[in-house]
Amino acid sequence: MRRVEPGPGQESVWDYPRPPRAEAVRRRAVVTHAGTVVADTDDLVRVLETSHPPTWYLRRTAFTEGVLRPAQRRTVCEWKGTARYVDVVVPGAAPLTDVGWWYPQDAVYPELADRVALYPAPFDEITLDGERVEPQPGGFYGGWITRDVVGPFKGAPGTWGW
Repeated sequence: MRRVEPGPGQESVWDYPRPPRAEAVRRRAVVTHAGTVVADTDDLVRVLETSHPPTWYLRRTAFTEGVLRPAQRRTVCEWKGTARYVDVVVPGAAPLTDVGWWYPQDAVYPELADRVALYPAPFDEITLDGERVEPQPGGFYGGWITRDVVGPFKGAPGTWGW
């Protein structure tokens, strides 16, 4: 693994803490599926964890009414507890299944209460302050890669043990 040094205005994910830190930020996220904006908000919480690009959590109320549907999937995070998943459903389009997750209100991180994180890859587009987000490699983690973070990022083949 070769660590990339951050440039001006960038953060290295290797400087992020473990256990993770959750922090409220005012940046604008716009989420589009099937040509429809399903969420548009500047009320975000980002979770920062060593070796991961930030995972961004949006208020459930930021989503167009009715697009979030409960899913059956559950996973467990050693830091945040049991995640419950959601599908995103837009009339006339195939649903995006298990595309987002949230933690119950009794989560270790109260900042995440009533918020949903999204995997960016399945969506038409997710932007953060107008910049198109790239998904964290590997498909398991939900980090959003933008030009203001540098890696290498956990998730690609060979990085599981980092």
